[in-house]
Amino acid sequence: MRRQLLSLFTCTVLAGCQLAPPATEQPSEQPAPAEQATEPGWQLVWQDEFDGNSIDSTKWGFEQNCQGGGNNELQCYTNRRENAYVENGILHIVARKETYTGAALNEDDPAHSPHQRKTQPYTSARLRSKGKGDWLYGRFEIRAKLPHGQGSWPAIWMLPTDWHYGSWPLSGEIDIMEAVNLGTVSDEPSALADERERRVHGTLHYGKLPPDNVYSGKSYKLRDDKSPSDAFYTYAIEWEAGEIRWYVDDVLYATQRSSDWYTAASYSRDDVGPHAPFDQRFHLLLNLAVGGNWAGNVNEKGVDASAYPQSLQIDYVRVYQR
Repeated sequence: MRRQLLSLFTCTVLAGCQLAPPATEQPSEQPAPAEQATEPGWQLVWQDEFDGNSIDSTKWGFEQNCQGGGNNELQCYTNRRENAYVENGILHIVARKETYTGAALNEDDPAHSPHQRKTQPYTSARLRSKGKGDWLYGRFEIRAKLPHGQGSWPAIWMLPTDWHYGSWPLSGEIDIMEAVNLGTVSDEPSALADERERRVHGTLHYGKLPPDNVYSGKSYKLRDDKSPSDAFYTYAIEWEAGEIRWYVDDVLYATQRSSDWYTAASYSRDDVGPHAPFDQRFHLLLNLAVGGNWAGNVNEKGVDASAYPQSLQIDYVRVYQR
């Protein structure tokens, strides 16, 4: 999700107005909770099926700031029901066009102060499992329906819990799924005339401190010209020692190995193993950003205010381990 000081994202080389909430759409062909994932050996260790009436505070915390995600995004993240709520078994993360003032910096930022304020033209929400769900290795599976429109940037991703190797991206970042501007006219070099955006992306961030940070990964398109904003699909990674694999509805579309990634911490420390930085605990993040250095600079450019509100809808989150 974080692309601070990166060049523009390309298709195959990779790294949150009406006042009523959008109507809930029931997911089609919803799988029942399972004790074992598709491949033998994966056992369910953590899950949220969003079956209650509110967001489970034992599993998720809210980030609350107007910092812009390190990417010049245009939203303030809040903990309001208008921006995140559970209804009919679905978690909704809603981005809205409205002026809002909040903390200028993330609460984890050393320079954070409640007296530093910032105003943004959109609101949204960013949930994280930090301190409530932290894992080294596993299969992470999220069934979701994505928002559309120019400027929409949904992300399902992971950050290090302990930042063992140093600040971003020395300790790594795992992007399970990102998409930008779904349904808009794609500027992908290989796109046909007026072809609509429907890619999702899986990415790793690592390497040296900005501006020398790097990222790698791939994009994926659903079959039969389907869009991730039309229905619920299952996004997953399988993360094991030295290898991470990306799936959409159990279709494997990308694999990265420790022979390809690295951390600059290895230059100055003797405790860096062969799979670093992806050999430490990470936690999950779910958010919907608006605009920013990536979404605002590709396809039709900027943000289409008339497209909002938009909602990232999540049916379930399941974590398996060997």
